[in-house]
Amino acid sequence: MIKGENITLRAIEPHDIDLMYNWENDISIWPVSGTLTPFSKQTMIDFLENSKEDIYTAKQLRLAVDKNNSPSDSQPTIGYIDLYDFDPFHRRAGVGILIADKDSRRSGYGLESIELLCEYSFGVLNLHQLFCNVHKNNAPSIQLFTAAGFKNNGELLDWTITNGKWTNVVVMQKINNDKSL
Repeated sequence: MIKGENITLRAIEPHDIDLMYNWENDISIWPVSGTLTPFSKQTMIDFLENSKEDIYTAKQLRLAVDKNNSPSDSQPTIGYIDLYDFDPFHRRAGVGILIADKDSRRSGYGLESIELLCEYSFGVLNLHQLFCNVHKNNAPSIQLFTAAGFKNNGELLDWTITNGKWTNVVVMQKINNDKSL
């Protein structure tokens, strides 16, 4: 577990299957995730089985985002954060985040999640850089990644189709300040 002040990042567990199934099948999220078809529960189970593999084998890592110190003393899961396209040779990975609980959005949980993931990625995985691709019209996500120290390093024109229209994508990167190889 990676514990912060307000949230904890933890491995996906079997009890997360129903939440992941519901969130992955939320059609309102599909435009930013690139999803085109619904996921089956078996796909979620298979994903969980694959997540037992080391990041060096699976080339990806999904962590649940749990709120700390909730009134009921349980840690409700409010979303997840991913490392994807993990490239250990070039020491980089993509970052994706979903704070699915709408009441928890814009409350600092996303920023803390990204900051904790950056600390883990740079300090434990020894990555040199993290990147993300954000739809240009997704101002909240661009603001979130900017606040986490990501820089806008370009724009991919007509990169995705959203609601029947071409959408540009902003390419953002955060480089680890430690320049050692």
